[in-house]
Amino acid sequence: MEGTEIDKENLRRLLEEVRGGKLSPEQALGRLETFPYLDLGFAKIDTHRSLRRGFPEAIFCQGKSSEQIEEIVKKMRENTDGFMALRASEEIYHRVKEIAPEAVYHPLARAIVIPKEEREDEGSSFIFVITAGTADVPVAEEAAVTAEFMRNKVKRLYDVGVAGLHRLLDHLTELREANVLVVVAGMEGALPSLVGGLVERPVIAVPTSVGYGASFKGLSALLAALNSCVPGVAVVNIDNGFGAGYLAGLINQMAKVER
Repeated sequence: MEGTEIDKENLRRLLEEVRGGKLSPEQALGRLETFPYLDLGFAKIDTHRSLRRGFPEAIFCQGKSSEQIEEIVKKMRENTDGFMALRASEEIYHRVKEIAPEAVYHPLARAIVIPKEEREDEGSSFIFVITAGTADVPVAEEAAVTAEFMRNKVKRLYDVGVAGLHRLLDHLTELREANVLVVVAGMEGALPSLVGGLVERPVIAVPTSVGYGASFKGLSALLAALNSCVPGVAVVNIDNGFGAGYLAGLINQMAKVER
């Protein structure tokens, strides 16, 4: 357990080692000394989050200095079994790579993943991540990478917006097989409602800031999604691929069934 976060599996292992006499209570307390967070002064790393939420804290790189990100990564790597850094540039990735050689960069998603230890199989149920246009793909990839980090199977379907409805309908059977669908759309934001009217699964709408002036940097797509007349469509914030992927991952894990 040393060097990993306090999630349920690691905490159970620690308690079993105490019960079996492999660890003294004092040694166990030593391993829990950073519980429930690490105080770095400029940041407080929540090492308790996996125990509460089943998912470690993610680093939001935007607005942080390179030095702050490096220090957070260093401490999280010592105390966490895998995590993500979001809105990360390639330059930040190269600096993180020096601290964590196992780090993987997903350039479209602008996400750095420090992989988890291999655990249970992801199963056959899946999340479908769909975009209206190619310009929406970076936000969709953030959602997809997040859901995959959570041990979910993810399928992708990009550039099937309402301007060419036949592109979407060609995949109707697959749409209906998904456990949950993440639908990413800018411009007028019509695609989530359209998909929601075709399937009996939860749809998570992700409005993006893609569009011309009257789209108001995603506000039009956001309002369209919020005003959808289709029941079963939930909405996250503009460009919030991480939030959509996280929510989809939770829903899929709750609803996993063998098909």
